[in-house]
Parts: sequence; C-alpha cells; structure tokens
Amino acid sequence: MSEENFPDNQKKDDQKKKGWFSRLKDGLKRSTTALSGGISDIFVKRKLDATTLEELEDLLIMSDLGVTVSQAVCARLSKGRFDKEISPEEVQAALAGEVADILRPVARPLEITADHKPHIILMVGVNGSGKTTTIGKLAKKFQLDGKSVMLAAGDTFRAAAIEQLQVWGQRNNVPVVSGKVGADAAGLAYDAIERARTENSDILIIDTAGRLQNKSHLMEELSKIIRVITKQDETAPHSTLLVLDATTGQNAVMQARVFQEAAQVSGLIMTKLDGTAKGGVLVALAEKFDLPIHAIGVGESIDDLQPFDADDFSKMLVGLK
Repeated sequence: MSEENFPDNQKKDDQKKKGWFSRLKDGLKRSTTALSGGISDIFVKRKLDATTLEELEDLLIMSDLGVTVSQAVCARLSKGRFDKEISPEEVQAALAGEVADILRPVARPLEITADHKPHIILMVGVNGSGKTTTIGKLAKKFQLDGKSVMLAAGDTFRAAAIEQLQVWGQRNNVPVVSGKVGADAAGLAYDAIERARTENSDILIIDTAGRLQNKSHLMEELSKIIRVITKQDETAPHSTLLVLDATTGQNAVMQARVFQEAAQVSGLIMTKLDGTAKGGVLVALAEKFDLPIHAIGVGESIDDLQPFDADDFSKMLVGLK
C-alpha cells in the first residue's frame, strides 16, 4: 500500500479539502449573495416571461458573467418554461449548470513535467493583482511536491516587488535571482536561466513588470524577455501564467486581452475572490478566451491557492452548495 492510501493520510486530505471548501464558500459569499438574492427577488411567485428574463439578464451582466453567458442562461431557461411559474431554486440550478458547462473544459491543473529542466514559468499580470504573492505560494507548493525551485525578480521597475520576492525566497528557503532597480529585465531572465541550469533546478519562476499605462512599452519588454528565454530554450517559456485580480471585474477581461497579445498566455490564476461580488467574471473569461484556469485564491495563506474545480465553483457561486 502506498503511503498516500494510509487511513490517517486520507483523513488529513479529507479535512484539508473540507477546509478549502469552507474557505471558498466564505470567499465567494459576496458574489453568491448578490446572485442568489437577486434571483430570489426576481422569481418569487412570478412567471418566466419577457420581463423577468430581462431582469435576470441584467442581474447576470451586473454580476460580471458577461453578455454572452447571460443571454445563454436566459435562453436555456426560456425553453419549455416560458410563461410558467418557476422557483428561484430552479433558476439557480439552471444557472449552475450553464456555468459548469462553460468552466469544465478550462478547469485544468498546471502540469510540470520532467521533459524540461528547468521548467520555465513566466508570470505576468498588472501591479497589485497578487502576482508576487502567487509566485511565493506556487514555489511552496512545488517544494511540497519534491521539486527544487528558483525565483527571478524580473519586475525590475519596483523595489517593492524585488524585496517582496526576496522575502518569499527567504521564507521558503528558495534562491532568488535579482538585480538593481531599473536593471534590464531580459538580461536578468538570461542570468536566472543560466543559474537554474547550473544548480539543476526543476522549476524557474520569472516575475515580470505589469504596467498597463503604456501598453506598447509593456509589450516590447515582455517580447524582449520571451526572445531571450526562447534563445536559450526554444521550447520555453513552458508556462506563461496570467494572474488576475477578481475585484477588478470586467477590467480583468481587458487585461487578459492585452497580456494574451503581449505574451501568448497559456493559463490563468484568479486571486482575491474573497474580496468581491464580481466572482462571475471568471465565467466571462472562460467563455471569451478558452484559457486553462489552473488555480484560484481566496486569501493570503498558502492553502488559500488551490486547483480550480468547475462544479464546486459553479454551485457555490449561485448559492447551491
């Protein structure tokens, strides 16, 4: 019997999963309250007619699910039920089903294979999205999986970003490649790859600056970093992860579009779902970009960043779980 199948370990895993569900439920409370409360207000002892459908569509759009998703949900509800009484619970169930259908194809874990050493992860996202903290959490999780990790402080424009990454490095006992404020980020990425190879690191995570005030400058810098990485390993970066702050709502859609153009993003991580009623934006992102959603975060601790589960998220978002 393998170690992970021992009853004590299974019990710990169950407790950990239950703890995450509880944190996710608490984290989504503001989004859930806005959606479930609005649905109850619309559908208490009312028929499903043109007026209620319009009110529901407005509610879903205001909850940041996006126009396309909102219209699809209303179309699904109106089939066979138009001009009939419908309960709030039936609406919630239909909404959860529609959301889950959209999210399941993109709910995919981040895979680190032994094909590349180091496996180079390029982290992108605007300042304040939780990118540096997410890097620290990922580093810890990779360590727990038995991987050796190195970090590169590629956001060279902000002293605070460099210092924050160094703190995470010290906390996790992970080496951090850094330079002076204003140093060339592409050059730092080059040095980090060389060092990661020399030290036989399994994973190298490279932070980047996230200034959207001047999009052309951002794109030029990211393109330069990627060119330098690719020259050293034509298959790299092996993962390009975009960190998005859920509290920004529909701005997250705009950010995803900009970074997709600049860096060919391979996957998403959504943070700060506990601080917003705009959790529905994750659905809009999935529908619009079809990018893998690797993980979501609902707090500051290491355990508050977890792999994304479409069915759990869908049910909790609409208040069914």
